[in-house]
Amino acid sequence: MTSTPDARPPLDPSRLPATVEIVEEIGSTNAGLAERARAGAPAGTTLTTEWQTAGRGRLDRGWTVPERAALTFSTILRPDLAPADWPWLPLFAGYVVHEALVSTVPGVVLKWPNDVLVEPDGKKLCGILVERVDSPIGPGAVVGIGINADQTEEELPIARATSVRLATGASVDRTALLAELLATFEREGHLLDDIDELRRRYEERCITVGMEVRVELPADRQLLGTAVGIDPSGRLLVRSGADTVAVGAGDVVHVRPAAS
Repeated sequence: MTSTPDARPPLDPSRLPATVEIVEEIGSTNAGLAERARAGAPAGTTLTTEWQTAGRGRLDRGWTVPERAALTFSTILRPDLAPADWPWLPLFAGYVVHEALVSTVPGVVLKWPNDVLVEPDGKKLCGILVERVDSPIGPGAVVGIGINADQTEEELPIARATSVRLATGASVDRTALLAELLATFEREGHLLDDIDELRRRYEERCITVGMEVRVELPADRQLLGTAVGIDPSGRLLVRSGADTVAVGAGDVVHVRPAAS
């Protein structure tokens, strides 16, 4: 493990729920927690690390950062959802992260499906990966979240990324941030029992809705149009000419402003 700057203290278990386990280093918190979810670990079980060495995002995009600079964790959800509503879980995770940060991180916005960005430059703050697992007590979702917390500009994983530190101009208490995120998951969890209300709230916060977009699809295909809403399955509705096309998160490579 590389050396840790003194200014970056370790996570403090005394300020976190008893359901949180902290490990010094792991390849992927999602992979580590998925084994426990398959064995029947209950909702709320959370695994976090000081240094994730092989994190993955949507479409297997990599996500690696220096130790103690990011907040990287995975938590188990066991919602009572109809199969048709499971695609809402990644959107719900993005909604929760946005709600947890919106009062303290200037310019934080939510982009479909679950990108958490910071305006005015639209730089990425957070990566989210949701994986379904089966277990003896029923299906569960392992929600992996990696937030650029205390990175300097030189430590960011990609050029179009930012961190909470850069957005706020202050060093980050990662323990307090994790506690707030877990509390927000618990506080907003009732929305998974009311998908119509989740859809309404998500649409209100999603900056993609109303935007002229370019949807990049596999095989170098593109869809140009106006994002007009979110359908009941969590797909983005894009009006292109006389047609309105629904695209799912698993169907797209990127969604960008049409002018970019």
